[in-house]
Amino acid sequence: MAEKISADPIQKHLEIGEIRDDVVILKSKALRAVLMTNSINFFLKSAEEQKAVILRYQDFLNSLDFSIQIVVNSRKFDISQYTTFLKQKAAEQENELLKIQTLEYVDFVKGLTQLANIMTDSFYVIIPYSPSMITSQGLLDRLLSRKKEDQDQKQDFEELKNSLWQRVNFVTTGLRAMGVNAAPLKTNELTELFYKLYNPGAKEKITAFQSEDQKQETES
Repeated sequence: MAEKISADPIQKHLEIGEIRDDVVILKSKALRAVLMTNSINFFLKSAEEQKAVILRYQDFLNSLDFSIQIVVNSRKFDISQYTTFLKQKAAEQENELLKIQTLEYVDFVKGLTQLANIMTDSFYVIIPYSPSMITSQGLLDRLLSRKKEDQDQKQDFEELKNSLWQRVNFVTTGLRAMGVNAAPLKTNELTELFYKLYNPGAKEKITAFQSEDQKQETES
């Protein structure tokens, strides 16, 4: 008889405890900030420019006194929302010629994505910060400090986050010297990122540009 395998929730196997105030908090209480960066056309640069980028990158790595992680994530595009938007615009179009051209463009985009495996690459830099090890306490010390621990927990987090953000600013400046712009992900962006990472079937979506009025109408 086959042994029954318990289906534990995936959260039990993740190192992430929570995501708060634009910071990933691990179960070990260590903090992580995630920067999203752009890319540079390295091979389109001249030999002198390539050498300059390499030297700046070398200087950047040598200036670090903490580890970082560089991640490249490739995902397929999902154009369904984009094509739906175009079809809606075609239906609202009074000019018959423009309506036909819009629908032909929709068919062209669909055919192109079926013919070619269109991917999008995202670049991330993960910056760690771990709090100092807490010395062991006796039972009496833990009982006396429990109330104070609740009061100081928020303050401790802010202090740790400030230390983490000093590293974020340092890395951001170093990347900018190479022509790479970086920005830390917000809480909702971090949540979406990890959802997609742990759901490989999820696809990137091509969304249409909307005016501010359209955005407000969609949100309402």
